[in-house]
Parts: sequence; structure tokens; C-alpha cells
Amino acid sequence: MTSLPERAGRRCYQPVNAFHSMVYFSPDLSDALAALGIEDSRAAYLAGRGAAFGRVGAGAITASFYNFSHELVARHVPSVWDIASPEDVLAARLRAADATLRRLLGDEAVASAEMAEAAELALRATEVCSRAARPLYAAHADLPVPDAPHLAFWHAATLLREHRGDGHLMALVRAGLDPVEALVSHTATGRGMNPDWVRSTRGWTDADWAAGQERLRERGLLAADGELTEAGAALRAGLEDETDRLDAAPYEHLGAVGVARLTELAGGFAKALAAAGAFPADLMGKG
Repeated sequence: MTSLPERAGRRCYQPVNAFHSMVYFSPDLSDALAALGIEDSRAAYLAGRGAAFGRVGAGAITASFYNFSHELVARHVPSVWDIASPEDVLAARLRAADATLRRLLGDEAVASAEMAEAAELALRATEVCSRAARPLYAAHADLPVPDAPHLAFWHAATLLREHRGDGHLMALVRAGLDPVEALVSHTATGRGMNPDWVRSTRGWTDADWAAGQERLRERGLLAADGELTEAGAALRAGLEDETDRLDAAPYEHLGAVGVARLTELAGGFAKALAAAGAFPADLMGKG
């Protein structure tokens, strides 16, 4: 039995994830990786998020990222490691997180007691995260916790994001959604990335997208107009509930009071980041 209000963990995760993910939209990361010689934006993302694995091949990235075209991944991995080592990429990513948080939130917020409290709460939540069958979480869990509170919070947010993300992939596989079907159905909820963003960053063609839509229609999950059917909406809602179940441990460990406080703190920082332009205006929605 949970001791938390319904979906409290999910509500906490959302701003925590925003605090983590802002780095991948930051020009500071692009600049830091370009200085290492990684100038292609898609190579930069694959390297930036996958460097915790070390010098892996395309297969490991495709499997653990799930919704990227293997052809796209293979164009950049493992050749990206000949441009910059995983260790150098990780160091550049952390420098970019530092620069972005200072630029968008300001030095006062970065050094605040609230930032230190958020870091302490988020790190406490990660104490019970499981490495089992969670490759991206496990790889990042092997990285050292930065000393600076704002970077410690960013690190903890990364762990919580990857822990939930790995669990979500388990739910997608169980539901029988392949990578394109997962993206199409998520976009159709209106809570996912804009289809143009998805196709350009994940490497899927218009034909791939249309074929995924047709497979969902054949299963009765997507209507002719591209909207989810009742069965499709129920499937997506069930996926989120299953993801909540698989991701419950860190929030149960933190407890209701701690989860409420982390949600408040992370929410404040996430709103400030969004207001400062951390995310593209056309990132989300059905397009």
C-alpha cells in the first residue's frame, strides 16, 4: 500500500525531469561539445546522454534510448568516441549544466538554501533506486555526485529521470508498442513532443511515422484523424500508471512530506527555467 497521495510521485517527477532535461536544449552544451569537435546536434545528444556507458557501440544506445532510429544512431556511434572520449563528454555536459543554471536562474538561486535542500531531498530519493534492468539509470548511478548543490541536484534529477525512463520502457515493451508506435501514441495524447521535433531528432521518416500510425489503427488504438481511440487513450493512461508503479520506490522512500517539498522546490526552479527560455516554444503538442 502506498503512503503517498495518488500520483504524487509522477507530479514530483515532472519538474525534476525538467530540471534535468534543460541541458539538452542549451546552447551551452552545444558549445561545450562543439569545442570537443562534436558539432552535429544529434551526435551531441547521443554522446551527451550515452557517455555514461563509456565507449559503447550503436546497439547499446539504440536499445537503451528505445525510440531512436538505429540508422540514425549508427551514423554517429561509435565514431563519435573517436572525436571525443566519453569522459571528456561527461565533463563537458557537467560544465554546460553549471553554465546553463547560472545563466538562466542566476548565481543567487544557484547558491540558495532552497537549491541545497532540493539536492538533499532528490539524492535521498535515489538511495533506493534499483539498477536491475535499468541500464541508463545504472550507468549514471556509477558517476560521482558533484560537490556543488546545484550540480548535485542536477545529477540526482538525472538519476530520477533515467530510473523512471527505464521503467517506462519496460511498460512499453509489455504493451507491445514499438519505438515509432510509442512516439505516435504519446504525441497523440497532446502531452508529447511535437511530431516534427520527434521525427527530426529521433531519425524517423514520414513513411516510418505513417506506417506506425497504420499499425496503431489496425489495433484499434488510433482513429483515422490521428486521435487516440478510447482504447488508445486507456492504453496510454495504463502505461503511465504502470510506470508509476515501477518508479514508486524513490518517492515512497522520501515520504509524503519530502515528496511534497521536493515537488514545490523543483517546480519553482522548473518554472523559472521555462520562463527564462530553457525550452523551445514549439517543443510540445500535436503539431
